[in-house]
Amino acid sequence: MDDAVCTVVWFHHHKPGKGGAYMRIKAKNITTGQIVEKNLRATEKVLQAIVERNTMQYLYLDGEFLIFMNNEDFTQISVSKEQVGDKIDYLIEGNDVDLLMYGSDVLDLELPAKITMNVSEAEPGVKGNTVSGGMKKVKLETGLVLDVPLFIEEGENIIVDTRTREYISRAD
Repeated sequence: MDDAVCTVVWFHHHKPGKGGAYMRIKAKNITTGQIVEKNLRATEKVLQAIVERNTMQYLYLDGEFLIFMNNEDFTQISVSKEQVGDKIDYLIEGNDVDLLMYGSDVLDLELPAKITMNVSEAEPGVKGNTVSGGMKKVKLETGLVLDVPLFIEEGENIIVDTRTREYISRAD
């Protein structure tokens, strides 16, 4: 819209008693994050952006940039920490993630719904300490702090929901 790549976050078809029908939309500008409200008449056209999903391997953090490698042609791409946001808590070196790209610009990073992570620090679970619901805080390999059941110990692998940031289960 207005020569910017946007994603539609809300829409409503409106047919007034008088006049022609139109669509009310809210669109988020991918590059700036700004949300714009607009009315589109039935005769107006909007170009669809071709967004590619590329599976890439997360290699390492280089200052303020994360370095990813394309698994097919081995080219590397850097993405700013700011653009990744709190998804950085789930990036483990060597794991594959999907980057949504428009041309050579990275629009977003998609994580799997569940990911296996290693517990790097855990306080010992004290038997009988169920006042807090039988949960304790642990630190995962990326620095993410999470509430887990008392039986989880340091060095164990657990499955975490990347959408809700919650413990799901022990990994096999």
